[in-house]
Amino acid sequence: MSGTFGQLFPPPPTFTERDLGDLSKKVCIITGATSGVGFEHAKMLYGKGAKVYIASRSTQKITKAIKSIQDHFAKSNGKLVSLKLDLADLSSIKASAEEFLAKEERLDVLVHNAGVMTPPAGSKTKLGHDLEMGTNCLGPFLFNKYLEPLLKRTAAASDPNSVRIVWLTSLVNVGTAPGGIVFDDKTGGPSILKNAMENYMQSKAGNIFLASVAASRLSGDGVVSVSVNPGLMKTELQRNGPAVQGLIMRALFKGPQYGAYSELFAAFCPKVKVKSSSQFVIPWGQIGTLPDHIVKVMEPKSGVSAAQKFWDWCEKETLPFA
Repeated sequence: MSGTFGQLFPPPPTFTERDLGDLSKKVCIITGATSGVGFEHAKMLYGKGAKVYIASRSTQKITKAIKSIQDHFAKSNGKLVSLKLDLADLSSIKASAEEFLAKEERLDVLVHNAGVMTPPAGSKTKLGHDLEMGTNCLGPFLFNKYLEPLLKRTAAASDPNSVRIVWLTSLVNVGTAPGGIVFDDKTGGPSILKNAMENYMQSKAGNIFLASVAASRLSGDGVVSVSVNPGLMKTELQRNGPAVQGLIMRALFKGPQYGAYSELFAAFCPKVKVKSSSQFVIPWGQIGTLPDHIVKVMEPKSGVSAAQKFWDWCEKETLPFA
């Protein structure tokens, strides 16, 4: 069921908030949790007592999301905390990470949920990177780097397989260039593709690459790193897409709660364990396999893998802000 059809039409979720125990000792960060999948995921964790940091560039949207979640529960011992985070501005990410680190002595789950999809052609980050690649990959890479030491310390003092990094990707079986990313020979980084969907999907392949390299680097410290295709849903992420796309999605796709089940599975299901290689979760919470054209470049017979090449590019681009 890992193929295209199985991800487009998945079976019902088998791991939901009803399967969670008491999370009152857990500290989690979910980026982009002011709406959509991240919002629904934050709601599930708060309902089970977790302390959830909602990280977004808009404090106004965070405040609104927190009130909405709190209003949903008549009683919860969970906590919701605002964390201003602009992933499109590398120069601001250190301050966001330091704000969190000044408050917390542990971090159990980090969910790289935030993203941007098919913005107007030519959209750039504050520092001039392609907006999708910058927001979906470079920003999370740098934020993750600042938080890695705390994730390691938390894992050392926690149950095995419980400290996790979740990277949101997509249905990379279709719409991606061969190998996921087309590298520019001059810059060593991703090319900007003319096809809007292929350009977006490059960033999603990038998330898989980052999850894989992070797994190889952190597995010895007991930290799980996993990528997840949340599934095709009706969310605000498609707000910049063609009108016909929106009509199709509204008619056929599930609500964001289902995508949150995919994230929840990746973040808490006991079936997901520490591995030194890539793990891929598919809708609505299953262990899946990556398509051959992605696996081929991640596990080459010789030379540097595409995943490591992309990681090295992210390292170089974010180095001035590390």
